[in-house]
Amino acid sequence: MTVPALLTAAPPSPVAPAYARLTEAFPGLRAEVLATDDAAPSGGGWVGAAELAEGGDAVDAFLARDDAQVLRDYGTRARPDVVASFGLHRYAWPACLLVTVPWFLDRRVPRIPVRDVFFQRERGHLAARVREFACLPDDPAASLPGARVVPDEAALRAEVLDAVAEHLGPVLEGFGPRMRRGRRALWGMATDEIVEGLWYIAHLLGEERRAMTELELLLPGTTGPYVGAAGFRELTGPDGASLPTRDRASCCLFYTLRPEDTCVTCPRTCDADRVRKLTPAP
Repeated sequence: MTVPALLTAAPPSPVAPAYARLTEAFPGLRAEVLATDDAAPSGGGWVGAAELAEGGDAVDAFLARDDAQVLRDYGTRARPDVVASFGLHRYAWPACLLVTVPWFLDRRVPRIPVRDVFFQRERGHLAARVREFACLPDDPAASLPGARVVPDEAALRAEVLDAVAEHLGPVLEGFGPRMRRGRRALWGMATDEIVEGLWYIAHLLGEERRAMTELELLLPGTTGPYVGAAGFRELTGPDGASLPTRDRASCCLFYTLRPEDTCVTCPRTCDADRVRKLTPAP
């Protein structure tokens, strides 16, 4: 009797463990790695990052949800540029995590050009093809297909910034005309999405302080095209506890809806209000 050959399962993606930990810490976001020959998800609310980068009907449809949500939640319509800013944030925040979380957890930096990323916003579901990733010489994944070994941590940080810029640059171009912001302001938003996304996830993972240190090294404030630095600083709570904060490099424009309720990292928010917002209620 002829015994059929056993099929060899494809090895898991080198960034899949980091994405699994992301979802475990933050169940509202799921990141999935697509095989190279998997069909791109479509229909049912899926949008490709390349479609958003084109800046046409896909962006209009994406922003329609933000427009409706503002009207539902606040009883008023936001300016079109405010809606566009909200929509860009709701894409860029999770998209940056596709790069920063594997770097932070496993020192692996995937390349994710817009052609390879897809987003189902209602379910918080990202799907990405990872054809190439950077890693350090002692990484067990260094011999895998698509691995590109870089010499040290500084080089790996440069890979993080390059990978995010490669992905977000075209998306910023797609949203930009609707936002009434110049290039500098758009890249300030990119800085904030990188910093505040990983900062939040690291807090959930119990590694907030390490993330702050890593982000300070990643974005010291002198690395183009990004604008602004990670810029963490410490405040003191009423019980003497240290309360980390930062000043955003850009404005999310939420103040246009509720001037009295600014974000905790907004430059408009004074330190006294930050302390109040950051101090747990008794």
